[in-house]
Amino acid sequence: MSTMFSRENNTRVSLRNKTLETHIDRQSVRESYNDVRSDFSDTNWAVFQFEGNQICSKAVGSDFADFRTQFVDDERAFGFVRIQSGDEMSKRTKFLFVTWLGPNVSTMKRARLSSDKALVKEIIMNFAVELQIETPDELNYDFFREAVHKAGGANYGTGVREL
Repeated sequence: MSTMFSRENNTRVSLRNKTLETHIDRQSVRESYNDVRSDFSDTNWAVFQFEGNQICSKAVGSDFADFRTQFVDDERAFGFVRIQSGDEMSKRTKFLFVTWLGPNVSTMKRARLSSDKALVKEIIMNFAVELQIETPDELNYDFFREAVHKAGGANYGTGVREL
């Protein structure tokens, strides 16, 4: 049985059946999510990371190079990205939900990933593609665009638009 000693009252507290429950800052996550989805904003991405046991909006931006720098090897994080898709006849905005699982994340944090992701997906509900990324090489705009393109179904573009 795991125990912890409390200095305040010189007692031992059992850690059995105690969980470090993850919480989410719903307001900050929702605001960033809506900013990315807005057609009146230049924001193309948002990143949600852990601060202790709480998931918060960490950053938003428009430059994909800045998005890539938000992810480190020993953390879990979530991203929401706006991608322009379509052909020469019709342009559509699509969204990706990204789960980052750094290569140095501990086994316990890896095990909790699906339940933590479920909390984020209570707010981030509208997206065309969901990806789990585990290496920095996969944090690639072309890789994301290709994933959206594949999920889009039939592509009838001719490659040339005649006026």
